[in-house]
Amino acid sequence: MIQIREARKEDFPRVLELITELAIFEKEPNAVEVTVNELENNGLGENAIFKCFVGLYKGNIEGISLCYPRFSTWKGKTIHLEDLIVTEKMRGKGLGKALYDEVLKYAHQENVRRVEWVVLDWNTNAIAFYESTGATMEKDWYLAQMDEKSLDKYIHR
Repeated sequence: MIQIREARKEDFPRVLELITELAIFEKEPNAVEVTVNELENNGLGENAIFKCFVGLYKGNIEGISLCYPRFSTWKGKTIHLEDLIVTEKMRGKGLGKALYDEVLKYAHQENVRRVEWVVLDWNTNAIAFYESTGATMEKDWYLAQMDEKSLDKYIHR
């Protein structure tokens, strides 16, 4: 019943819905700025900058995993798992693991030396899942970000 495949153009409206659902889950309901058009333009074709897998259950998209290549000065080629999203009704049914496995298979095919991602410290279910697969939780690193407004302010100082 669970099927995993690469996202197609017609999938991106649903992908955006799931991204919005994740934002709500992560207590950032107004944070999503990306559009379906941006997802299509950046996730399809020869110059795609990310790979998106969709997880289907009974033919309906109920989850996604989105990842992209990075380069580490220590490790070389790596993959960053940006988001793994499963609808609330499908959590605990194996869809998330199937999407996670697909990203790891993809990373292995790409001969990367590391797959990395970020998980919120209060998302104990996700942390427990990742640790159960052998992932290491690095607790002594901070996530640094600069939003568009801060970037503009910094550049024009």
